Amino acid sequence: MPSMRTDLQRIAERAMRDRGLLPEFSAADMAEARSLDPGIGPPDPAIRDLRALLWASIDNDDSRDLDQLTVAEAKDAGRTRILIAIADVDAKVKAGSALDHHAGTNTTSVYTDARTFPMLPELLSTDLTSLGEGRERLALVVDMLVDGDGQVTEEQLYRAVVVNRAKLAYNSVAAWLDGTSPAPAAIAAVAGLADNLRLQDRVAQALRLRRHQHGALELETLEPRAVFDGDEVSDLRLDRQNRAKQLIEDFMVVGNVATARFLEQRRFPSVRRVLRAPERWDRIVELAATYGEELPGAPDAQALAGFLAARRRADPDRFPDLSLAVVKLLGRGEYAVESPGQAPTEHFGLAVRDYTHSTAPNRRYPDLLTQRLVKAALADRPPPYTVGDLGALAARCTIAEDSAAKVERQVRKSAAALLLQGRIGEKFDALVTGASGKGTWVRVLRPPVEGRVVRGFEGLDVGDRVTVKLEHTDVERGFVDFSCRR
Repeated sequence: MPSMRTDLQRIAERAMRDRGLLPEFSAADMAEARSLDPGIGPPDPAIRDLRALLWASIDNDDSRDLDQLTVAEAKDAGRTRILIAIADVDAKVKAGSALDHHAGTNTTSVYTDARTFPMLPELLSTDLTSLGEGRERLALVVDMLVDGDGQVTEEQLYRAVVVNRAKLAYNSVAAWLDGTSPAPAAIAAVAGLADNLRLQDRVAQALRLRRHQHGALELETLEPRAVFDGDEVSDLRLDRQNRAKQLIEDFMVVGNVATARFLEQRRFPSVRRVLRAPERWDRIVELAATYGEELPGAPDAQALAGFLAARRRADPDRFPDLSLAVVKLLGRGEYAVESPGQAPTEHFGLAVRDYTHSTAPNRRYPDLLTQRLVKAALADRPPPYTVGDLGALAARCTIAEDSAAKVERQVRKSAAALLLQGRIGEKFDALVTGASGKGTWVRVLRPPVEGRVVRGFEGLDVGDRVTVKLEHTDVERGFVDFSCRR
């Protein structure tokens, strides 16, 4: 009899195909991957040797597709040099190749509870192009000088050879930074790394504070992940934010901004990540009013950021529920091409105007496109893509990313249906997470399951708190149906 894990894997593979994504690599893809030279190539005067620096990666416990390393160096007058090394995926995956075609079709790695569908074969993403511990790898480096107030005062990009000194995990690093756990063994094993990471943490907090002062939104959404007991789903566990995740997030934001500015200065087109002003701002205003807060009538990121920060301080336990409601009302980001000299579109949630995706080329195709543009600019070559090419690619990436998110959501829902299939008729506290002509959705608080309200949804809107009763589950379609009576 098939196990729950096997069922979810089959559902995930079907969902990939239904959404126009490729669940498997072709024979040509794998032949090309196996033919690649595993080395870093001959010495090149344009490539700096930064192997001696205390580079380290911080990622999920089970991550092997490592895209970036970070290191810090204390300078004078309270300033700090922050360096981010980004895996040079373009060195192995050439434009127009079979691997590039697969990556350009899916445009992202798809992470489901049952199975990961990597954008590139694991031979590359977890080995040849991954910044694995102890391995010499080519990288693009974003080199920045940050003052004591969290302002980036200087920035440059260049190519380098790097070596990861320690593969670290978010949860254990966060516990150490918070003082609730000793340093992970991988930190203690590298002389000077502990002090370097504490310096990185201080700079990251300054960067974060500055962004929030300028209107960056302080959000915390909790994605449930299936917990397996053997091959059976036993629970859903929330993946929570922590200090180490914030450190990497803060560095990636400034790294992406620096990359966008570099391309603009070189008069190159670029693929930007944008989140436009929310169309449902009126509902965000109504939601704030239920907490006794008043927001302006027109979208205002700084006002919203202030409201969210106040709610986090007042009720940290329930803040993720408010965050989820706001995220749903903000809508999804998208990719858009920007021509040289064009006025940049603001990313509403990050309070920045120059923002691209560049720091995860093993996992996201827009980052690989950006990497090719940067390398061309560094080599004084013309852009490898026209504005028209980039416009079509940006549109494809937006569509495929949305499809990938739907695959991940489908598998989460199927896992939730498996978990709840024996609890028909039970009542649960829930939060309304979606309300439109397409239907009304709620998220149950414990266990963290999302489902559709099939009866009693009239008058409900995003952010409402309700009690629902489980009416039906359908594992194959990922349906979890509730009724609501108020």
